[in-house]
This record gives sequence, C-alpha cells and structure tokens, in this order.
Amino acid sequence: MSRALVRSVCETLPGAEVSDPWGGGHDAWKVGGKMFACIGATDQGVAVKTADPDFAAMLIETGAAARAPYFHRSWVLIEWGAEEDFLRDRLLISYDLIRAKLPKKLRDTLPARPG
Repeated sequence: MSRALVRSVCETLPGAEVSDPWGGGHDAWKVGGKMFACIGATDQGVAVKTADPDFAAMLIETGAAARAPYFHRSWVLIEWGAEEDFLRDRLLISYDLIRAKLPKKLRDTLPARPG
C-alpha cells in the first residue's frame, strides 16, 4: 500500500483534487474544498474521516487503525501494510461522508460516484 494506491482510488472520485496545503510533501485529497484523506509528510499511512469519534475509537481499539495525529477524534490513520480492500473502503467512506456534508448546490454539481 502506498501513495500510488491512494492516488489510484482518489483520482477516480468525482470532484476530488489533491494539493499540498502545508508544504513539505503532504497529499491532501479534497472534494468541494473539504479534505477527506491526507498523507502526511512522514508518509506513515493515510488519514481518513470516520462517521464519528466512537467508530474511530473502535477501529483504533481493534488495531485496524491508529489515532491520526493533528486531526479530530473522528479521523483515523490507516497505516501502510493494511489490507488494500480495507483501505479502499475507508477512502470511499471518508469521501462519501465529506461529500454528504457539502452544500446541496455544490453536491448537485458533482456526478455520481462510480461503483
């Protein structure tokens, strides 16, 4: 699992864009200007949004994810080495969560997500 895998998933999502807002080699994937995935400059894995802090805590407690440093408690870090299918699912769920919170007018301009 790597930045290349994250890129291959995220670049297919409608309206997804990547930037390095803090400099130093971060990949911040956004939809509608809101981040849904981030790879830090230290490249330990990818941070993704979960439905709520309780679900994030469950993922951390079961060892499926780690706490995402510098992020809200509803975000987790999926470390490199996790199952590819799990990573893909968490990226898509994070995207869907963030997209659902966008203003309706903006959401309506985005095509449906494939799959």
